[in-house]
Amino acid sequence: MALIVKKFGGSSVATTEKIMAVAKRVLDEKAPGDKIVMVVSAMGDATDDLIELAHGIDKDPYRFAREMDMLLTTGEQVSIALLTMAFKKLGHAAVSLTGPMVGVRTNSVHTKGRILDIQPDRVREELEKGNIVVVAGFQGADQYGDPVTLGRGGSDTSAVALAGALRADTCEIFTDVEGVFSADPRVCKGARKMKEITYSEMLEMARLGAGVMQPRSVEMGQYYNIPIHVRSTFTTKPGTIIREDYTMEEKSFVIRGVAHDDKVAKIAVLGIPNTPGIAHGIFSALAEANIDVDMIVQSIRNIEKNVTDMVFTVASGDLSQAKSVVDKVAEKLNAVAVLIEEDVAKVSIVGAGMLGSPGIASRMFGALAGANVNIDIISTSEISISCLIKGSQVTEAVNAIHNEFFPKD
Repeated sequence: MALIVKKFGGSSVATTEKIMAVAKRVLDEKAPGDKIVMVVSAMGDATDDLIELAHGIDKDPYRFAREMDMLLTTGEQVSIALLTMAFKKLGHAAVSLTGPMVGVRTNSVHTKGRILDIQPDRVREELEKGNIVVVAGFQGADQYGDPVTLGRGGSDTSAVALAGALRADTCEIFTDVEGVFSADPRVCKGARKMKEITYSEMLEMARLGAGVMQPRSVEMGQYYNIPIHVRSTFTTKPGTIIREDYTMEEKSFVIRGVAHDDKVAKIAVLGIPNTPGIAHGIFSALAEANIDVDMIVQSIRNIEKNVTDMVFTVASGDLSQAKSVVDKVAEKLNAVAVLIEEDVAKVSIVGAGMLGSPGIASRMFGALAGANVNIDIISTSEISISCLIKGSQVTEAVNAIHNEFFPKD
């Protein structure tokens, strides 16, 4: 007897046939006495279709952020209603609930919301009635009752946060891949599925571009200490367990994975005064616009004139808004120019084992050099090293680095 939260992504519920298959699978795997909470994404490409509709009204619909959330939350409501019908058709009691109905309270940052609290009393009541509870992921409501979405991949965060609030025994994330791999298997044919990975390593992998999990969902798992099982919707094979530490000997590799992110852009603010407060002026303005910044480099342009350049990266989806913000700040600073480069990508290695292992960076740089890939920017953390490269060279870069640290058997 266990309380299990299961999350199914858009590809898993893309058609009514797949929705019926999901319902049958859940009932087949359900042990007597198990209590099941389902968290579901919008069907297939439904979210993209809704965004396209919005673009038919305005070329930049996200400037109407609240209305975008009002629009986008409808996608999950379709899938939870259909999945609940599927359970009922198969003879099991079920009920569908939106994010606000299950007590998901967020901040008021529309389209990029963060969960502040969950009070899942309604979920507990429905479970006690014997229902399978089917919840709309990716959404909550702010203090005013307005809908707020949690960003791309937000259903993962909904599921793990709900599992934590309910003190669930485990949280299963069903997706279209068999688990977490040492690299994106669509890019790297030699990628290996991991049996286990720690929260900290998975968080770094997700932050650096591994699309299998949203970073905030991993943070939630670590906060609540909820084991997360990432597995395939289309097979019954075990996937990858994300937990605090390894329970088996999986420490033969110093590096756990190679991540890449080709949805980034580089912004360079050239010829600004090298004086105290300049960096704060640029990045506080971006923070106020809720724009995340990564890979920051400041370099002296002219020592005699005390002038510097500031270079950093942002997500491609934030580029238009970021440029607007930076242009205003640059004008106040009398900057020489603001340059944008979109044909860039970030490749990274992640692994707690690199601590105390000299030569890891050298091996990464050597692999890139061997593939004739030039490095533009380098940034590091305790368990990762990232390089900004040409976007057109991602495949070569990922495979070269992976072959270096994960040699073929």
